[in-house]
Amino acid sequence: MNRSSALLGCIADDFTGATDLASMLVRGGMRTVQTNGVPTSGDAVEADALVVALKSRTIPAADAIAQSLAALEWLKAQGCRQFFFKYCSTFDSTVDGNIGPVTEALMKALGTDFTIACPAFPENGRTVYRGYLFVGDALLNESGMEKHPLTPMTDPNLVRVLASQSTVKTGLLRYDALAKGADAARAAIQALRTDGVRIAIADAISNDDLRTLGRAFADAPLLTGGSGLALGLPENFRAAGLLDDGSEASQLPDVGGRDVVLAGSSSRASNAQVAHWCAKRPAMRIDPLALAAGEAVVDQALEFFAQHDETVLLYATATPDVLHQVQQQLGVERASQLVESALADIARRLAASGVRRFVVAGGETSGAVVQALAVSRLRIGAPIDPGVPWTVGESQYGNVALALKSGNFGGEDFFTRALTLQH
Repeated sequence: MNRSSALLGCIADDFTGATDLASMLVRGGMRTVQTNGVPTSGDAVEADALVVALKSRTIPAADAIAQSLAALEWLKAQGCRQFFFKYCSTFDSTVDGNIGPVTEALMKALGTDFTIACPAFPENGRTVYRGYLFVGDALLNESGMEKHPLTPMTDPNLVRVLASQSTVKTGLLRYDALAKGADAARAAIQALRTDGVRIAIADAISNDDLRTLGRAFADAPLLTGGSGLALGLPENFRAAGLLDDGSEASQLPDVGGRDVVLAGSSSRASNAQVAHWCAKRPAMRIDPLALAAGEAVVDQALEFFAQHDETVLLYATATPDVLHQVQQQLGVERASQLVESALADIARRLAASGVRRFVVAGGETSGAVVQALAVSRLRIGAPIDPGVPWTVGESQYGNVALALKSGNFGGEDFFTRALTLQH
């Protein structure tokens, strides 16, 4: 279509969350480009949707606000018509934010007095009902997220959680209204606004609910939520004559070279994926305690890689007991930094030796790897699992293919299926 600017501008609070969102938009037929941080260039980017990936989930609220507003200004300069603030489908954040503070700052900058917050992603087992967030059949605080080392979630009532980190009145867009369709949802929204509510948690238990929310908020300046909420947005632009059929949205250039799998996440899903791989294929564990002791772990990993003709897994993934022991000895932040730095160094040196396809598990690890390879933009392709696509970015070593997986996403055979789809 003859259009010089993007339609939808998105701000994500972590890297794999950004990729998750971008994948959903591609699925809806929007050509999507993801940037690593706020671009310094004002050059126009050819895409229907733009996603700025930040690392703002656990930083101080003031810094998260500043970064998010900078991203918003760049997206506005790209001509975007609607904006989306994306956070995790488990709604996790620090005690002080950053979901509430960033949402309020974006609302003020866009001159809007109302938005919704909906982390639901039914395809990945995240649903919201009566304001309570479920992960599969368990409430959020019984799902394992209550033990998250950085953002533990001990309250499944999202209205209460959001209220604790917001200065404006929060409320609930109940399923009762949503089930009656977009018009009923709009009427419920107006009633909430009349009552002084400025941010409403939105119930959603199915993809149809997310599409209803998309229609109800077709003209809203700002939406906030998990990537599932984006399911209903592309069709709004298509109905307005602004978007074509999207048949070529997921096409990516071919990338040659060797493969490697890198895992830094210690989530339940990542532990299962690592165990599945280790049962049949070569793998080496990156030990944070050995890194802290100054051992040449990175060199050992590179030597291990060189000894195998087949794809190998290099992982720091650990069971909860082992992770707890490591964090007790090193501290949570230092343990994470050691792992991220080591895996980033491994990725950089492997790329220099000709590796061009990387499967990476963990949001922080993915961000570190992308930064190490100096990839500033990613073109998003078709999904491997819901919310996890293959991507291609231009690095300092040439084009690289990257599958960047949030720790909790993907089936236990994710690594092997990802590699099969790329060959």
